[in-house]
Amino acid sequence: MTVRLDDLPLRDDLRGRKPYGAPQAPLPVALNVNENTHPVPEEVADDILDAIALALREVNRYPDREFTGLREAFAGYLGHGLTRDQIWAANGSNEVLQHILQAFAGPGRTAFGFSPTYSMYPLLTRGTGAEWREGEREADFSVSAVSAAEQVGEARPDVVFLCSPNNPTGTPMTLDVIEAVYDATDGIVIVDEAYHEFAPHDVPSALTLLPGRERLVVSRTMSKAFAFAGARVGYLAADPAFIDALRLVRLPYHLSALTQAAATAALGHADTMLAMVDDIVVQRDRISATLEALGYEPYESWSNFVLFGGVDEPARVWERLYERGVLIRDIGIPHHLRVSAGTEEETTAFLDALASIDSAS
Repeated sequence: MTVRLDDLPLRDDLRGRKPYGAPQAPLPVALNVNENTHPVPEEVADDILDAIALALREVNRYPDREFTGLREAFAGYLGHGLTRDQIWAANGSNEVLQHILQAFAGPGRTAFGFSPTYSMYPLLTRGTGAEWREGEREADFSVSAVSAAEQVGEARPDVVFLCSPNNPTGTPMTLDVIEAVYDATDGIVIVDEAYHEFAPHDVPSALTLLPGRERLVVSRTMSKAFAFAGARVGYLAADPAFIDALRLVRLPYHLSALTQAAATAALGHADTMLAMVDDIVVQRDRISATLEALGYEPYESWSNFVLFGGVDEPARVWERLYERGVLIRDIGIPHHLRVSAGTEEETTAFLDALASIDSAS
């Protein structure tokens, strides 16, 4: 007898839900999940391997539960006068966000975000037993300080997610929006800066808003700018008291010694790793310019991807690109598709494939 999911005593609020999942296929050009497609530079990889080899000598022992060295390295990387007492890290930014929800959301509480936004926010929220509520964006996917404050004030959530810049749209978010939201709620305000390194260099981070705001938290990831998606390392900065709250819900020794060693070594090469970001930004802007020339409608993006509209049949375009060995993302917004900025060669492959579809139509 075959057992189905519905046959199990699953929580009622999880029945009928679908897990997170982007298409995975062994295509030559995969530009669908906002990865940094540049390989880790050889000299950086060598140092990471040396650090992991050293950590392996003591892998029979539990790792540093407080990952002290890694927190110090993150504080040094972020700057802004931050200390290790203001830093937290986990296995990818998703686990960082899960820790926050476990501590400050849960049954009987609510979390809020402006839709469309990162699809894991509602999944993580419901996974902790909390209720997910959605606010609205403008037609260009932006949100103003006045509108954001009004919507948050009306919803009265326990946790607010602000994705800056926003995924899946790439939309910038100015600091005045974050300040307005913080003042409009007594709950936790999470500014998810997973793509901050791809924004213009002169744009201030929400880290500048942390002093005096004990309910504000700024999360980041090494997956994008540091080409570390496979290593699964996310982190955040907040008030030391906020960090103490996360200790109440984390699993013991949740960051392995090997993860700590690899991430610390990579942070020691921040300048080298961030040089790749500039290359990716060049390709992102090239994608936007070419899409516009082809008659599509790319949106302003401060991330490593481009959302574009004006797609009459997204499913057909997606399939035609797939047939040509190029994988991008249909995120479910009518007449829109999203593509990650890859290497120069990958970007060329996407643009050539898209142009060939248009010419064949």
